Amino acid sequence: MWCPFCSHENTRVVDSRLTRDGMQIRRRRQCEDCGSRFNTYEAPELIAPRIIKADGGREAFSEDKLREGMLRALEKRPVETREVERAIRTLLREISTVEDSEIPSTLLGEWVMRELSKLDQVAYVRFASVYRRFEDVQAFRDVIESLEREAPADGDKRQIPLLDKSGKAGNRRKE
Repeated sequence: MWCPFCSHENTRVVDSRLTRDGMQIRRRRQCEDCGSRFNTYEAPELIAPRIIKADGGREAFSEDKLREGMLRALEKRPVETREVERAIRTLLREISTVEDSEIPSTLLGEWVMRELSKLDQVAYVRFASVYRRFEDVQAFRDVIESLEREAPADGDKRQIPLLDKSGKAGNRRKE
């Protein structure tokens, strides 16, 4: 490994550790010439299938695009970054186990919605409204009602109910 400070070609590893998420190895290195220390990160290279878009076009899978879409749906929602990263890792593992060289974007969208539904109902509805191209209010109602039917009895206490007891949209948490 070359030194980023003096460009010398010989550096040695002083320390190696797993990062907090366990997905990378952090290596502390020291240049044998100038003595400067720096970190490098090593991660497995995942071979992801290409994505078949709705219009038939194909593109390489992008982890950044996946993360960006999920974060956009989760914007201003009470979900910890650690939980989001765990969901993304789950999706990456699932994507890397696909044996086909290409998968439809619809399948990837369904997987993302499944993970978002575990994290936050509002984020799920936001993502679904774009992904499924909702045309009217009834489409929102249908998704919200299906969430209400599928919600576990002891629900997540951070979640604000989407519908109140009368079936109208709830806007405040009642404590």
